Amino acid sequence: MRFQTPLVQAVLLRRYKRFLADIRLMDGREVTAHCANPGSMMGLAEPGTRIWVEPNDDPRKKLKFGWRLVAHASGDFSCVDTSLANRIVRAALEARTIPELSAYDIVRPEQAYGTGSRVDFLLSGDGLPDAYVEVKSVTLLRQPGLAEFPDSVTARGTKHLGELAAMARAGQRAVLFYLVQRTDAQAVTVAHDIDPAYATALHAAREAGVMMLSYRANITPQEITIGHSLSLQ
Repeated sequence: MRFQTPLVQAVLLRRYKRFLADIRLMDGREVTAHCANPGSMMGLAEPGTRIWVEPNDDPRKKLKFGWRLVAHASGDFSCVDTSLANRIVRAALEARTIPELSAYDIVRPEQAYGTGSRVDFLLSGDGLPDAYVEVKSVTLLRQPGLAEFPDSVTARGTKHLGELAAMARAGQRAVLFYLVQRTDAQAVTVAHDIDPAYATALHAAREAGVMMLSYRANITPQEITIGHSLSLQ
């Protein structure tokens, strides 16, 4: 997935009201950018952080910049825009570059299932059971190399695990897909201390037969693609 508009560098001044961030552009202008991330963004939103933002000239949008990346001192990147995760995974599913799911040739996003829920992707293929795929964007890293999910309590995420477990028990293929949007991650685990209920639901989903996949994103200021798989601890 390539960014539609070339990203520009900036410095974060503050993030507030979850979806707003005051930033300083390299030309010295201070503006407000949209922050498409409802989570806590733990470790990614400290004032002074070097970031990359995407400008737009859409007259329908009040905010003319969208915060996309954090540039770490190590040279690594994190993508903080959780809305991009599904676009990145969809591109990989349609290109059939995810080995565990490459046999499926029909990709349908946002399909109703369960009790009033919508699954991120419903995959179909000749002779194959349908695959229900939920995507989660992972950006928390509190220990070197170890990404964690979630970064805040997620009742919605816990509900999704219950829905996937029910599909697996019914004989369908259910998949939880962690897209780790940090290039400095080597493995991924569950943040039990942040959301014990989610951790319990994840264990139950595994027991029910839900497939757990985790892949790290390749991130540059030009594009984001699916990288290699990571171990899920």
